[in-house]
Amino acid sequence: MRLINKRRVVITGIGLVTPLGIGKDLNWEALLAGRSGISTITRFDISRFATKIAGEIRNFDPQLFMDRKEARKMDLFVQYAIAAAHLAVEDSGIDLALLEGERTGVYVGSGIGGIGSIEETHRVLLEKGPERVSPFFIVQTIINEAPGHISIRYRAKGPNMSNATACSTGAHAIGEAVRMIQFGLVDRMIAGGSEAPITPLSLAGFSNMRALSERNDQPEKASRPFDAQRDGFVMSEGAGIVFLEELECALKRDARIYAEVVGYGLNGDAYHVTAPCPDGEGAARVMRMALNDAGVSPDVVQYINAHGTSTPYNDKTETMAVKTVFGEYAKKLAMSSTKSMTGHLLGAAGGAETAITALAIYHQVMPPTINYEYPDPDCDLDYVPNQARAAEIIYALTNSFGFGGTNASLLLKKFEG
Repeated sequence: MRLINKRRVVITGIGLVTPLGIGKDLNWEALLAGRSGISTITRFDISRFATKIAGEIRNFDPQLFMDRKEARKMDLFVQYAIAAAHLAVEDSGIDLALLEGERTGVYVGSGIGGIGSIEETHRVLLEKGPERVSPFFIVQTIINEAPGHISIRYRAKGPNMSNATACSTGAHAIGEAVRMIQFGLVDRMIAGGSEAPITPLSLAGFSNMRALSERNDQPEKASRPFDAQRDGFVMSEGAGIVFLEELECALKRDARIYAEVVGYGLNGDAYHVTAPCPDGEGAARVMRMALNDAGVSPDVVQYINAHGTSTPYNDKTETMAVKTVFGEYAKKLAMSSTKSMTGHLLGAAGGAETAITALAIYHQVMPPTINYEYPDPDCDLDYVPNQARAAEIIYALTNSFGFGGTNASLLLKKFEG
């Protein structure tokens, strides 16, 4: 249902923590250069794993964003969330006093939360007994501790929420946060997703599912969305968080506006626990929902930041869904997958990719799909292959599809004040 008198919502701050770097500037520079953040895993012994590559974040120092003792009580996914929130708020340039009180909220989710702390604590339990389990174990691992810590830090007393919708998590968090502002519940929200899944158990689970790329000898070429030789996604870690504001609040303080969020769709495939619906029906429907929410036709869109995981089925069905929604116009728009460079941040992917889409609109540049070398007859659209492209972008969609058949699509627009 489209809200008739909904308030307008804009993105005024961006926080990115990804394998490409810490902060929006390093990420944007890497994206424009077509640089991959994928490498051989260094965290643990990978000799018995079929997949030996991932998108690890290097040189992350939590003490840049929080007290050392405080950080020791947190799982890595919470640390990433706090860091990305700090970067987003700082980037917004807002007076921190404005964040205090009931008109500011936090909505940050994660796909699997504190899996690293769960694995380590289970080892301690087995080897040393229950009395050695940390009293901080529960608050290290539960997903809502990410928004909890952020809300405490900024004394934000509005909605304090988290979600876990697999790879759609970050996009759903932003979409729901946008609605809260549109309905007038709050004036500003810190929203997105965070994930720290590079652990032995996660790697074994995804690998044995045959979901991951095994191109171990060429890590930087392993994530290759829409390419005929793609063989699975590359698991990555990090956080993507945006600072959302009601338009008049942003204008009143003369804030920089990256983009306006004008449409949001969410639905389910109701088909399979991991595989997308073969005809892309759910993906097509969720894009239509976002367009209908904005009250615009498909032919106004210039760019799609694709879910584009580099798995055989996902890329094919997403291409089919785009053709279903856009018809002949699909050949005229551009679609790229920045997962070709970042890898798949799972629950943080939608947050990071919403931020990247906003940057694309703000800079009027489409980031590329790197490693596109062998065309696939089933994937025959313009994927902005290998090189970034300057282009007019007024409207851009970003898609996120997750296990369990959960889908999200956000429509962003260039702000014209």
